[in-house]
Amino acid sequence: MVRSCSRYSRILWLLAAAALAPQARAADRLLYLEAQALGGYSSDRDKAVFYSNDRQEVMQKPSVGFDAVQKFSGDRGDFGSLAVQGRLALNVDGPGTAEPQLYNAYFKLKTRPADLWLGHNRPALGLSAALDSHGLLLPPLPMDGFGFDRDWGLGADRDCSWGDVKGSLTSGSGMSLHFNGNWLAAGRASRGVLSQDNYSAGLSVAHGKTLDAMGYHLMRDEPMSFTMGGADITGLWNNWEGRFEVLGGQRLGEPAYALLWRAGLNLGDEGRLKLEAQPVLLRTGSDTHHKLAGAVSYLVTSDLTCRGMYQYDRATDDHRVLAQMYYYLKL
Repeated sequence: MVRSCSRYSRILWLLAAAALAPQARAADRLLYLEAQALGGYSSDRDKAVFYSNDRQEVMQKPSVGFDAVQKFSGDRGDFGSLAVQGRLALNVDGPGTAEPQLYNAYFKLKTRPADLWLGHNRPALGLSAALDSHGLLLPPLPMDGFGFDRDWGLGADRDCSWGDVKGSLTSGSGMSLHFNGNWLAAGRASRGVLSQDNYSAGLSVAHGKTLDAMGYHLMRDEPMSFTMGGADITGLWNNWEGRFEVLGGQRLGEPAYALLWRAGLNLGDEGRLKLEAQPVLLRTGSDTHHKLAGAVSYLVTSDLTCRGMYQYDRATDDHRVLAQMYYYLKL
């Protein structure tokens, strides 16, 4: 029997909004308003859809929420921070229902050896450990079951002049917290600092027993073996950028691997216009399929970004077209 703490995470989402919003003007606090409108068409469902990947997933849906960071300081400077990001999303599938979503919810403590965190944060596996894609339409590999974009647990991060090292021990249940013998240990080390060296290359390993979860929904309530090793690289060259990731091992008790390549071209003043292409190859057991996506985004203002995406999913023979307006305003 799986025990769930998703109800408590929603209570925390509401308390954080009430506690942080009135204090947002202080210099050691940051508060952002996040809102998005999203809609499109799916040939597989033959109707309009209002989600990017799956109606049970957290990303992306029409929603409004906040992103808050509270810094804590002492005589010797900053020693920690609390990050909470939540939203209220609309599930448009028949009668519309509002779903509270808690995304970031962690406390980070700065120490000399490393930054230590506790709560809901990124596991140290793959490209998703370094790339925050929560506002983007192009899906990362965790959206296809290869790890978790966010998970409950604890971890440590250390930035070095040559790259960084990360480690995490999490629940292996994703958005909601469950206890049924599930767990996930992961680690990633990278070489290169993207902002300085124009490249970053990482190696990752992970092992545990994870639950098959999609958003806040459990597909199976029994944990299954998960073992992954992988490599990823990100490179920048003039107005081009490229990301490549490969993961291989075992998930859901079966052999599995995934390949992702994302190529982007920045155009216009300050790279306001971006064109991207992303082929993905997935295999679990004897099931192999691929996805092919293309995206365009335009930074209308510093707060508003418009995006569009086309994606073909061979597994369902689905052609999907989506449009998104994403608003992120500092309050």
